[in-house]
Amino acid sequence: MRFDTSQQMRLSQQMKLAPRMIQSMEILQLPLLALQERIEQELESNITLELVEPVREAPERSADGQTDDEGPPPDRELDVGDGAHDFERLDTYESSYAEASENDYSAASLKRFEEYTGHGSARRYDGERDGKMDAMANTAARGESLNEQLARQWSLVETDERTRALGDLLIAFLDADGYLRTTLEDVADRAPERMKPVTVEELAGALAAAQIALDPPGVAAQTLPECLLLQLDALEREDGVDRDLERLLIGEHLDDILQNRLPKVAEKTGLEMQEITDAIGRMRRLDPAPGRVLVDEAPPAVVADAILEYDEEEDRYIAYLNDRVLPNLRINREYAKMVRDRQVDKPTRDFIRTNISNAEWLLDAVEQRKRTLVRVLNVVAEAQRDFFDQGPQSLRPLPMTQVADQLGVHVATVSRAVSGKYVQTPRGVFPLRRFFSGGTQTEAGEDVSWDAIKAALQEVVDSEDKANPLSDEALADALKEKGIDIARRTVAKYRSQLSIPSARMRKKY
Repeated sequence: MRFDTSQQMRLSQQMKLAPRMIQSMEILQLPLLALQERIEQELESNITLELVEPVREAPERSADGQTDDEGPPPDRELDVGDGAHDFERLDTYESSYAEASENDYSAASLKRFEEYTGHGSARRYDGERDGKMDAMANTAARGESLNEQLARQWSLVETDERTRALGDLLIAFLDADGYLRTTLEDVADRAPERMKPVTVEELAGALAAAQIALDPPGVAAQTLPECLLLQLDALEREDGVDRDLERLLIGEHLDDILQNRLPKVAEKTGLEMQEITDAIGRMRRLDPAPGRVLVDEAPPAVVADAILEYDEEEDRYIAYLNDRVLPNLRINREYAKMVRDRQVDKPTRDFIRTNISNAEWLLDAVEQRKRTLVRVLNVVAEAQRDFFDQGPQSLRPLPMTQVADQLGVHVATVSRAVSGKYVQTPRGVFPLRRFFSGGTQTEAGEDVSWDAIKAALQEVVDSEDKANPLSDEALADALKEKGIDIARRTVAKYRSQLSIPSARMRKKY
């Protein structure tokens, strides 16, 4: 075997994305709140950017009564044109501000420039509030965790020091639902050295005391039946009513109840079906995850990136961006002048020029995001008109490739434009991606999306006789009567995605 080295010349074409193009794609993909955070970060780090005050002064009137104004305020509907100039740079910045007023300077921007370059006097307090400190002061404090709240409760319980220490140890092992999933043997082995030796009997006694003392009832249980029985004990102590029937069903027949095998429970217990269903109704007051009561894990609020409204005069849906939360930025004119001022030293001019270039690219990318998103929304509004007029069952298939071809952009651009975005419509707030899906044709030849089929399936299930729920095969037949021909296994898959239980679990006795 012999190794040789040689030199060769080869022609090839490679596509490489410039950093600015990557930044533009990242801005396009950001949801509204993430974009707001990105702009605020750039505003803090780039001294050439400044906020445009939203309050406009009254325009001065000339001698002929005309106002010296720049024109009427822009309409809320963004003029996107035909998209031919979507990826062109804005006009050169220097020419844009060549006629800027020499007196239109920003004192705040000059102060930031002095801090960066060392010119001017040292920074001193001028009576203005610190925005960062205000934001930190207005930020909600982190809420107490479940273990912290239970430990605080346990610290108020009157007991001996040894039991108190063991209770603190057990509380540290509770999960988010409030259960002690770890065995007492493992807890004893993992106890701190200062507490050892720790016996299982000691832990069992401390656990029983904690189960009675802690609130809400049911926390520190080791199993689901134990959790429910602890809650029954608390209810009996509260109202003095015996709940022997519920205790029997939980202690001996909980699996059959969870599997909706109520006739089997009736056969084993000799109880009437009505007695069992009434007891199950009372058991619905019990919480299988009591620890969740103390910890607020509400999902974050969804902020719509765009709004779709119906215009009665034009008989169409109009899309516009919900960008009021975004800061209105511009490049400070003082720094634009300093770039051309030869009296300013070259390092300072280079520093300002770099920041102006970065600011231009950010503003371009934000405007490009607005145009692209509105163009995509207009296509969605036109293609999904039936959905907005009639409801989810009228959702049509809309592949992203079709939208990309219609707009004359790459399909990846459409994908980034809809990623993580929400749109507010007359029928509610929806992920923008929901309107892009495949589908099939009905027997009548109409296109119908998979989401529309799921909506039709949900409607069939909601209207069925719960005493005799439909099987998957029967659901497929019911959909076929509506003109939707899908297989039974597809029905089972969609039923699972919609969290619809099986026919046996939906049956009501």
